[in-house]
Amino acid sequence: MQTAASASLTFTRSLQASGLATKAAAVVIGSLLISAATQVEVPMAPVPMTMQTFAVLAVGVLYGGRLGALTVVAYLLQGAVGLPVFSGGANLAMLIAKPFTAGYLVGFVAAAFIAGWFAERGAGLGRVVLGVSLGSVAIYAFGLPWLAFMLGGDVSKAIAVGAVPFLLGDAIKAALAVAVREGVGRISLARR
Repeated sequence: MQTAASASLTFTRSLQASGLATKAAAVVIGSLLISAATQVEVPMAPVPMTMQTFAVLAVGVLYGGRLGALTVVAYLLQGAVGLPVFSGGANLAMLIAKPFTAGYLVGFVAAAFIAGWFAERGAGLGRVVLGVSLGSVAIYAFGLPWLAFMLGGDVSKAIAVGAVPFLLGDAIKAALAVAVREGVGRISLARR
């Protein structure tokens, strides 16, 4: 009997094996999900708290590493061409004017890839949890150095305003991404 975890892995693998049109549709849907999640915001300075991290990790664990990362790149390109997809309805021009979050955005590509890479390597829950945890670390690994640079090299201030207030929320969002993957597996099982 197939478990929810193995059914969600089957979903990921079937998506990866699908045709170009299906993959393109998945990228569009995933990038729209990330954009919508970004608009769910708790204003904080200089980095707002959004559901973006959840969406990035969920796309990664559902789509796999490469397609998940490609979906985040598509999301970033939407902002680069002027669509208001970033936090607060910002686009690239607005991000250039106030670039505190740019490092985190780059980290999202790595996070989706890492979370997806681990998720597609096996159906085990532990592997998926490790993937989203390391994906979350990747976001900080890119975001904090850039934020410190933008704050005049003040690493302790960057950690105080760009990590500490977000740790609990990011842990919850990572757990939600794992739960979504498991939920997709359960839905896949129920449809059989």
